[in-house]
This record gives sequence, structure tokens and C-alpha cells, in this order.
Amino acid sequence: MQRIFCAISAALLFIQPSIAASAAEPAPREPYGIDLEGFAYPYPVNLLPLTNDGEQLRMAYMDVAPAQPNGRVVVLLHGRNFPSSYWAPVIKTLSEAGYRVIVPDQIGFGKSSKPTGELHFDTLARNTVALLDHLQIAKADIVAHSLGGMLGVRIARAFPDRVAHLLLVAPIGLEDYRLYVPPTPTEKIVENEDRLTAEGYRKQLETNYSLRLPPDQVTPFIDARFNIKGSGEYPRWLRAFVSSAQMIYREPVVHEIPEITEPTLFIMGADDHNAPGRPNAPEALRPKMGQNAELAKALATKMPNARAEVIANAGHLVFLDAPQKFNELMLAFLGSR
Repeated sequence: MQRIFCAISAALLFIQPSIAASAAEPAPREPYGIDLEGFAYPYPVNLLPLTNDGEQLRMAYMDVAPAQPNGRVVVLLHGRNFPSSYWAPVIKTLSEAGYRVIVPDQIGFGKSSKPTGELHFDTLARNTVALLDHLQIAKADIVAHSLGGMLGVRIARAFPDRVAHLLLVAPIGLEDYRLYVPPTPTEKIVENEDRLTAEGYRKQLETNYSLRLPPDQVTPFIDARFNIKGSGEYPRWLRAFVSSAQMIYREPVVHEIPEITEPTLFIMGADDHNAPGRPNAPEALRPKMGQNAELAKALATKMPNARAEVIANAGHLVFLDAPQKFNELMLAFLGSR
């Protein structure tokens, strides 16, 4: 009996570390498709067929009708690191105020097709106007966040008759990153992005965006990025994602901003110092980058019809960090003549 007890004890000693080790391992991620198949959006998603550079693609979008229409339309333009589903609270606010809300995923992002060719702001601008044409919308207000802000600038410059108000929400592109960051080969960016872990990405968001959101609100952003790694088409997604980084670098819009004539409002988080490419800049130049609130205020003074509002204790995701103040500023601006 004693021999049996010792044998069992020895077996348990062998098994218990294995159990502990497996318990410490993160649960495997349920793979998403590279068009975010498996990731839920807050409203039904439609698909618009498009042709970009000879390639057949589909642009995903949500079209949310208000219960009591005011006759106005708002187009929401997302940032680079987020699916357009993160606009959910803003969609609700605008819809309750009577606005029809159009929320596209740009080609290369979210539930839209991932092209094999390079991304360009001019192409994304044409795609967005093609969506307005498809929906028979002659003119809309644009609310644009982060990378979407750069696209909003390009739309306002190329298609000024289609834009009633331009609201730039913590936009990037308020400086020319080429003045600080040397050109980075695409393969190097692919390598760095592929090496990034989910926890590293969480820390990156917290550092770059001064996030104030609780962890459970950040987790969907992590899932939307990392569950795609389980897809057999992940390399194509990664190429499109890296192409968007090169687009930001190679196609600055800051020089066009002073030429915008439509009513424009910048809403900035006081703690937003996001600056794409900063880690690749010479160390002496890094502190000069990402002074976004000050950059917005300076640009507004050069524009014929613009102003900047800075919200204290808010970062890059200002509409989620300070929703009450953001909504107040947004609705007042969109309602102005």
C-alpha cells in the first residue's frame, strides 16, 4: 500500500506542474477572417462593390437611420488601428439627434476588402464619394478620427462641394512626419508588426494614445487585431496594414489644411501626443513630434473658418475618454450655420 501511495504521489508531482503550466498559457484565439468575419459590429453591415486599380473590391459600411430625421447626414471616418465599430457611442448620439449616420470601413480596413495594391488617400477619398453617390447623398458632414482625419482633409480639398462641416477628432497628420523620420523599408515594418504580441499592442495603445479606458473596453481592439493572425490570409492583411503606415508617411496633408474653406473644428485631447513613426526618428527629434493640441490650434489660426477645442484629461481616443464634452462640442458645431 505504501508503495502505491508513493507512486501516486510521484505521479501527482509530475502532473501538477504540467497543469500549472497549461493554466498559465493564454487561451487560443478564435480566428477571424481578414475582413473581420467573426467580429460583431453594432449595426448591419452592407457591401459596396468598387474597382481600385483594376482590382475588384468591396467596401463595407453601416447606414444608420434616425427615428426622427433632421434631414442631415454625417459620415464617420475611422482611424488606422480601430474597426469602425468603435464609433458605436457616437453613432447613437448622432442618431438620437436626428442625423442619418454613414460609417464606412475604408478599403484595407475592418470588414472591407484588403487589396493587393498600395493604399492612397486619393483613392480612399474617391471611394468615400462613390459611397455617397451610391446612397444618393449630395452633401454630408464629416467627422473624422486619427488617420480618418487625414482622409477627411483630402476629401474636403478634392470634393469641397460634398462637405458641409469638417470635424477633425484628434487627427494625425498635423505635421509632416518626413521632417523627422527617415524612410523605413516596407519589409522592416512588416517584420516589426508581425513580431508584435497582443500584450505589446495593449501597451503600445496605452503609451501612444494615452488611453484612459478600462481594460475590458480595450480588449475588443486587441481581438480585432490579433484574432486575424489565425486566418490563412493573414499575410495579405498584414501587407495592407503596413501599406497604410507608408501612406501616412508618404502622403502628408498638413500643407493642405490651411486651404480648407469649409467650417472646420478640431477636437483634441490635451494628452494626445501620438506621432506615427516616432520610434524610428533620431532620439533628439522625438520630443518635438506629436504636440498635437498645439499644432491644431496653430493650424486653425491659418484657416478662414476654423477653431480648435482642447479637452483636458483626454488622449487620442477623445470621444471615448470624454464623451459628454465631446458630444456637446460635436452637436453644437454640426448644428451651426
